[in-house]
Amino acid sequence: MNTQFKKGVLELCVLSLLEKKDCYGYEIVELVSSTIEVSEGTIYPLLSRLNQLGYFKTYLKESAEGAPRKYYGLTDAGRTALQELLAQWRQFNADIDQLLQYQFKGETS
Repeated sequence: MNTQFKKGVLELCVLSLLEKKDCYGYEIVELVSSTIEVSEGTIYPLLSRLNQLGYFKTYLKESAEGAPRKYYGLTDAGRTALQELLAQWRQFNADIDQLLQYQFKGETS
C-alpha cells in the first residue's frame, strides 16, 4: 500500500480501535498490521503524539507474560477527534468515488 495513504489513515484506525476497547501498544500494532502493513516504529510515535493531544487516558495493567502493560483508552477529546476524522474520511471517500466515476460530456467508457 502507498505510504502516503497509510499515513493519512493510521490516526483514524488507532482511534477507531480504541473506541471499541482499551488496548496496549503492541496489541494496537498487531491489530493495525493485520490489515495494513505497519511497524512498531510507526505506531508508537503516533500513540505518543495522540497522547500529548489528550486523546488518551493511559494506565498500567499487570500482565501474565511479564512486565505491566501500558493501556490506552479514549478520552472525550479522543472521541471528538475520532468523530471529526470519520466525517472527513466519509466525505473524502464520497468525493474520490465521485471523481473516479466522472464522465466527460459526450464520452462513455
